[in-house]
Amino acid sequence: MENLIEDDAGIRQLLSRTKRVAVLGIKTEQQAGQAAFYVAEYLVSAGLEVVPVPVYFPEVKEILGRPVYRRLTDVPGEIDLVDVFRKPSDIDAHLPDLLAKKPKAVWFQSGIRNDAAAEALAKAGIQVVQDRCLMVEYRKQKRGD
Repeated sequence: MENLIEDDAGIRQLLSRTKRVAVLGIKTEQQAGQAAFYVAEYLVSAGLEVVPVPVYFPEVKEILGRPVYRRLTDVPGEIDLVDVFRKPSDIDAHLPDLLAKKPKAVWFQSGIRNDAAAEALAKAGIQVVQDRCLMVEYRKQKRGD
């Protein structure tokens, strides 16, 4: 399955062409100390376009000064990568939305692994990274590690 990316070279290649990132499960500024917020904040500071897709916080209209979307299919335009901050057991509920939007790649953050969902996404032509921190990997690429 060439769409299941597990090596540093594959991650470098993926990140080199990533410009627009939807963050599924993003937290708000009120939870600034949580990875589901500060990773997205870092991506913005690194120059990427971040699209907030929170699961909770129905009253919130903006995060990081950007409009919030409730589902990936509601996001206008293409998405290079969906950064997923959801428990592994919660990912299956998002699978139809992920498959319908068909981003170029889906990234399950550190500690998040769902092999069945990853396989379904990969079979649909979507690249998948599991159990890695996007911020850490992006920083490594910028340093040339």
